[in-house]
Amino acid sequence: MVKPDRSRYIWLYCKSKAQKDEWQALAGKVNTPLSAWCASIIEERIAEDEDHRPRHKIVKELESLKADNKALRDDLRQKEVVLQRYEAELRRYRAEPFQTEAFKGVRTFSKELVDILKARSHVGSYEILELLGIRPDEPQAIKAISKQLEELEKFDLVKADGKGWQWIA
Repeated sequence: MVKPDRSRYIWLYCKSKAQKDEWQALAGKVNTPLSAWCASIIEERIAEDEDHRPRHKIVKELESLKADNKALRDDLRQKEVVLQRYEAELRRYRAEPFQTEAFKGVRTFSKELVDILKARSHVGSYEILELLGIRPDEPQAIKAISKQLEELEKFDLVKADGKGWQWIA
């Protein structure tokens, strides 16, 4: 049996017998001697507060960071909505030349559409819309993409089958 080293002892005086009983019960729940449990609590406290700042300052800083995080998330959400609106407006603007049959001038094909078709051996129509970020509630953009695909097919750059499109050039 190991003989206790008296130089390593510390005396801890509890506020009351009830406090000691409470701590003893908590240590018993984790099957640890009271002295080891107290030492672990002290070690955890030291480890969590390496720069020895008071706990209330850490709590205030945490609350401040949470508030900043919430503000940044709200700002990001708002900017995402604005960006989606701008992207929809840009798609509408780019789709305009393909909307009217009587359009005169140069029509610019969507580079993203051509890149998608070139990169994949076969792409379904719905997959194209999804990859371009076009939602089902944007009928003008859908019509413009369909018209571009038809025009590309007329130039023998793509081939349509019943399931989708394939770049052949």
